Amino acid sequence: MSIGEVLAHLRGDFPDVTISKLRFLETEGLVEPRRTPAGYRKYTWTDVARLRYVLTAQRDQYLPLRVIREHLATMREPLTDVSDSVPAEAPAETRLTRAELLDKAGLTDAALQALEDHGLLKPRPGAGYDADALEVATAAARLAEFGVEPRHLRAYRAAADREIGLFSQLVTPLTRQNGPAGRARAADAVHELAALTQRVHAALVRAGLREILGK
Repeated sequence: MSIGEVLAHLRGDFPDVTISKLRFLETEGLVEPRRTPAGYRKYTWTDVARLRYVLTAQRDQYLPLRVIREHLATMREPLTDVSDSVPAEAPAETRLTRAELLDKAGLTDAALQALEDHGLLKPRPGAGYDADALEVATAAARLAEFGVEPRHLRAYRAAADREIGLFSQLVTPLTRQNGPAGRARAADAVHELAALTQRVHAALVRAGLREILGK
């Protein structure tokens, strides 16, 4: 199916869904349609079932996309029917000790300490390290293979703080609407804003390095 056909299938149950929303869910890794040689998306019924699962979990349980993605990843069989697949409760959030974080990310204790000293990650008070800390630590470990040190990443911390300030102004009004539903919409907006700014950043870097890359 084309993306337009998928939209037509979903609109009956999810009247607010848009093509932009479907593309955003693809960017977030929640569905992976095939691409034709010409680059057009082609969806299967399994893709449609996954989209129904995601949209149902957001609408009925206000689950954030990160939690929905984690639940989908634990499913042993391809999702074909969402009628009784949505969990009654959100899966437990990732919580890691310092030793577990070092092991999963492949970092040394000194490297982790450097990341913390430069404000790039920190444990949550009394709760250990969360999934975002693991993502930063894992990426930092890979970057270190290229010679990028934690001190080189301070500019990203500063840029993130600026984005936090901007996004807060945009989504705070959403959190004040309709309780959990408003907070869920705010979380989705933050995900989409982050994905879009990452695309802008990547495009600017590619453009700046085009001569070196020979493209």
